[in-house]
Amino acid sequence: MIQLFLPAPLRSAAALLTLAALASPAMAQNPLFPAFNQPIAFQKVTKADIKQATDQAISNTKSTLTAIYQVPTGKRTFANTMLALDNLDDNLNRVGGPISILFNASPDSAVRNEAQRSLARFSKYGNELELDEQLYKAVKDYSQTKEAQALTGARKKFLTEAVEDYERNGFALTPEKRKELQQINDKIGDLSLAFGANIAKDRGYLLVSEADLKGLPDDYIKSRPKEGAQYKITLDGPAYSTFMKYAQSDALRKQLYVKYNNRAADTNLDVLKQLLQERQKKAQLLGYKTYAAYQTSSRMAKNPETVWAFETKLVDRVKQKSQQDLDELLTVKRAYLKDNSVTTIAPWESSFYNNLLMTNKYQLDAEKVREYFEVNNVVSGLFQTTQSLFGLKFNEVKGGSVWHQDARMFEVQRDGKLIGRFYIDLFPRDNKYTHAACFTVSKGKQTPKGYQLPTAVLLCNFNAPTPGKPALMSHSQVVTFFHEFGHVMHNLLTTAELSGQSGTSVKRDFVEAPSQILENWAWNYDALKTFAKRYQSAEVLPKALYDKMWAARNVGSGIAASQQILYGTLDMTLHDKFDPNGAETTTDVLKRLQNQITPFAYLDGTNMQAAFGHLTGYGAGYYGYMWSKVYAEDMFSIFEKNGIMDQKTGLRYRDLVLAKGGTDDEYNLVKSFLGREPNQEAFFKSLGL
Repeated sequence: MIQLFLPAPLRSAAALLTLAALASPAMAQNPLFPAFNQPIAFQKVTKADIKQATDQAISNTKSTLTAIYQVPTGKRTFANTMLALDNLDDNLNRVGGPISILFNASPDSAVRNEAQRSLARFSKYGNELELDEQLYKAVKDYSQTKEAQALTGARKKFLTEAVEDYERNGFALTPEKRKELQQINDKIGDLSLAFGANIAKDRGYLLVSEADLKGLPDDYIKSRPKEGAQYKITLDGPAYSTFMKYAQSDALRKQLYVKYNNRAADTNLDVLKQLLQERQKKAQLLGYKTYAAYQTSSRMAKNPETVWAFETKLVDRVKQKSQQDLDELLTVKRAYLKDNSVTTIAPWESSFYNNLLMTNKYQLDAEKVREYFEVNNVVSGLFQTTQSLFGLKFNEVKGGSVWHQDARMFEVQRDGKLIGRFYIDLFPRDNKYTHAACFTVSKGKQTPKGYQLPTAVLLCNFNAPTPGKPALMSHSQVVTFFHEFGHVMHNLLTTAELSGQSGTSVKRDFVEAPSQILENWAWNYDALKTFAKRYQSAEVLPKALYDKMWAARNVGSGIAASQQILYGTLDMTLHDKFDPNGAETTTDVLKRLQNQITPFAYLDGTNMQAAFGHLTGYGAGYYGYMWSKVYAEDMFSIFEKNGIMDQKTGLRYRDLVLAKGGTDDEYNLVKSFLGREPNQEAFFKSLGL
């Protein structure tokens, strides 16, 4: 998952949020304004620094914008108009990016709260600028010059999309209607921030006795916090998924499932309803039938009809495989309960019976597999793989200034030259972002001082070390880690001239392709044997165990795909076929779709949509996960043909896809790498279909 620090309205090429040259003496002391290409001193940032940086950013903008407004008619150039706007947008991102990290990961509540206020202020200010008529006129005037009409390549694309974004975002409206749109955008920004903050703040847990922990691994039990004699099962990813996989108590798994699928429900069901109402108002004000029609109009899919056709085709292709998967689980459940009359699997049972299926039929013990994935070895293996494929060198910066002691900082070199930085923060803790995602702190960009170093942060929630035992990862966590690192590589390997086209600044339904392709290396034995070593003995992952993992790879792939289709369909339905002012609730929609699409019946009283964080960042865009997987698997087929560690192919992929960012049409990037038209064959093969 790629995270961008502000709500959607601020991420278009025309989102002209600005900072002027920040060279004042007061700012020189503020760690959020480091010298060119120097890292942020995260450790030093205070609540006061965040407020000061935000104030300064907004006040400096106003004088800088005047210079753009005042370029005389007939004197507009790419440099004094479009490049100026890209610079301004980039300057905001370089302040907002690190503030977003502090909002999502700082252990200091005062810093987190100030960061949330700051992001809300930037969001509102951005909404003002997005509807700034003078800026629109500046871009429009430039677009009609001879120089503009002679543009080619990336610069032409940048200008065309800027004008289109402006016009999609309200410049066909009267000034009164634009004011109304700005108020709607402000509400959307506030509601999106609140939705995420409510999920992060949810501190739900289940209390269980020692006897209730039957079936769970010893290191899991030892690492549980306690309340008196009882153990706390928290709702972070590793705690929840491990309990659901191993706990023998069906009743407690059901209780935990209910709690997990009601995270933030007390606040976010209402927030979500309001968000959908505001998005619908926005779309209709802009002349679109639905918010999905508005969102898809600037994406690869172009319209909701294309997405619905894609989802329907997926449902049809996946149905048979998910029925086979369900039959396998039912066989296991009947044997376990010694009851041949069983005909259903409940959603809180699937992980438990899937684990028994893996252990009994496929002789795959997930706990044994974990012993080969000690976190430092995985980090090392992931780094070796990507350094070799893309011709890079990573160096850890010891003693770097970070927001928490768990965070680590790395510099990336190519041909002996520093080209970027990234940070990793791998373990769960209170008040930290609860999933795994890549955040952009600064983007690559050509400047008069040289190329600006891109910087990215990986916030994850993998199993932490326990007393006497290192941090061990499940293989699915290894796959997630490779996935997120694909986003890091997309950010860091950019060579785009403009920050608005740099790294992950691509269409949202393509942004997951460079992360999904990298998952394949976490499944390849030649890659795995370089780092999958038993933590007690350094024994390499045996080929026989790997063969079992591979044989089991597509066990449950139909069920997993149906779950992804559910998420994409829920998101599209809420934004395309749902009236947020009507009698039907978002929970009614969830119930209907879950019963239609997945093999597991909806459980009354659950509200997973309240903690479905993608509904803010990916509103009407979650289909992009499966959509971009089509391109990812097709591109991976070239590596399969040429050799998975073939550096020549790796460098072609680096230069033809990753380096380009949003400088060319995404379909063209894929086609140039493939040397042919893309197709879906590799995608369906990857699902075991």
